[in-house]
Amino acid sequence: MDDHSDDPKPVRRVEVITGMGRRRRWSDEEKARIVTESFAPGAVVAEVARRHDARAQQVHGWRRDAREGRLVLPAEERPNESASFVPVVIAPPEQHPAATCAARPPRASKPAAPMIEIEAKGVVVRVRDGADVLLVEAVLRVLRGRT
Repeated sequence: MDDHSDDPKPVRRVEVITGMGRRRRWSDEEKARIVTESFAPGAVVAEVARRHDARAQQVHGWRRDAREGRLVLPAEERPNESASFVPVVIAPPEQHPAATCAARPPRASKPAAPMIEIEAKGVVVRVRDGADVLLVEAVLRVLRGRT
């Protein structure tokens, strides 16, 4: 009995490759650690990525996320950010003309809650007492990243 096939050469070896196609899930802490390392002076993103079995394009994406406030880096490890202060200006309460005040009946008013205003790049952010610090920080990071 002869075995005939269309392929003149029989298959002698089959190679099975395993481990390909798996998706790795990176925690935010891992991403933050890798991004922080990539921001170090003299660091090369491709080398940092290779050391952590990641791709350079992933690390670049995480760096963009960090700049735009979608990935939070620890405060003490943020690159190119130093603590800085701006002058605080306390504006006097607005003075209404006497005629306008006399025309309105006096009303009991609540004292205004403490608030700060941050004005940058044509945007005013008002932060009232008790605001969530992480939310305010995220808003300011996004504002900082605007062009």
